[in-house]
Amino acid sequence: MTKKLVELAWFAALCDDDYEFLGIADQDLQSSWLHCSDIVRRAELNGFDNVLLPSGYSLGIDATAFSAAIATLTNEIKLLLAVRLGELVVPQLARQIATLQQISNSRLVINAISSEMPGEHLSSESRYRRTTEYLYALGELLDGKTVNLEGEFLQLHIDPPRISAPGLGCPPIYFGGLSEAARDCAAASADVFLMWPDTTAKISSIVLDMTQRAQRHGRPMSFGWRSHVVVRETEREAREAARRLLSRLDSVTGDAIRAKSLDSTSTGVNRQNELRTAADDEGYIEQNLWTGVGRARSGAGIAIVGDPDQVTTKLNELIDVGVSAFILSGYPHLKECDLFAKYVLPKISHGPLSLAHTPATLD
Repeated sequence: MTKKLVELAWFAALCDDDYEFLGIADQDLQSSWLHCSDIVRRAELNGFDNVLLPSGYSLGIDATAFSAAIATLTNEIKLLLAVRLGELVVPQLARQIATLQQISNSRLVINAISSEMPGEHLSSESRYRRTTEYLYALGELLDGKTVNLEGEFLQLHIDPPRISAPGLGCPPIYFGGLSEAARDCAAASADVFLMWPDTTAKISSIVLDMTQRAQRHGRPMSFGWRSHVVVRETEREAREAARRLLSRLDSVTGDAIRAKSLDSTSTGVNRQNELRTAADDEGYIEQNLWTGVGRARSGAGIAIVGDPDQVTTKLNELIDVGVSAFILSGYPHLKECDLFAKYVLPKISHGPLSLAHTPATLD
C-alpha cells in the first residue's frame, strides 16, 4: 500500500488523444460526447477520485460544455476542468465556474492554463504575468469580493456575480509550468503545482523550489504528477504493450501530431524532448519510466510501465519526494482505466485532496 492518502485522477481525452496505436486515427476513439462521457463514468465506477477534462482550441470538444453535462451523470468523482485563460473574459469565467459548482454539487476543480488567444503571440513572461492577474481577479470574484484592479493587462472594476458568494468560493487551482515566469505565477496563484514526468531527483528539486517560492507569498503548495501508465500482470507483458502502442507510428506523423499543440515550444515540452533524447534504446529514462509516448504527443510524453508492484513502487517513490496527486492516462483510455483499477488501485490509499483555494497574491 502507499504510505499516505493521495489523489488519483484519470484523463477524459477530450482533446483527440485516444488511440490503440499511437498516431493511427480511430473513429471509435475520436473525442465525442459519447466516448468521453464513457471514460468519465468508467473512471468513477472504478473508484478514481478525480478526472482531468483537457482543453485545446483546435483539438477535440469543448471542456466547459462537457463538464456541465457530465456533472449531471456523475455523483462522486471530482471534475478537473482545464481552462485556457487567454481565451476567456474573467467576469464571465467566474460566473461559469460558479454555475458549474452548483450543477456538480461543488465537485469542480480548475486546471488553469496560461494560454494565448488563438493567433496571439505574447512572450512567456508577459503571458504568465497576465495569468497571475487573471487568477487573482477570478479568485476574488468567486469569493464574492469586489475587484478594483488596474493591472498591466487587466483593468477591472466590478462587483462579483450574484451566483458567487462567500462559503462556496473559488475551487482549488491546479497549475503547471517549468519556466521562471511560470513558477512565479504558480507560487502566487496555484494550490497544486502540476509536473510532467521527470526523473525522481528532478521532481524532488522542483518540489523544494516551489515550496520555497510559495512560502514567500505566504501560501501552502501541494504537488501533482501527470503521466501515462502501462500496467500488465508481468513486466514483460507491460513492455510488450508499450512496444505495440508505437508499432505503427512513423516519425513524420509523430512530428505532425506534436506540432499541432499550442504549447509545442514551451519549456516543459522542451524538457520532455530532452528526456526522450537521453533515454536508452528502448526509450527508458529510469527503470519503468518510458519516454515513447512523447514520440506522438506534445506535453506529458512519459509513461510508467511495469507490473502492479513496479508501478506502485514508482508511485511510492514520487510520494516520498512530495507528490500527493496523480493524473494518469493510458491507451486506449477505457481499457487502461480498467487495468489500472484492477492491478494498482487496490494497492493505493487514495481519496480526493482535501484542499481549499488559498487567495492569490499580486506583487
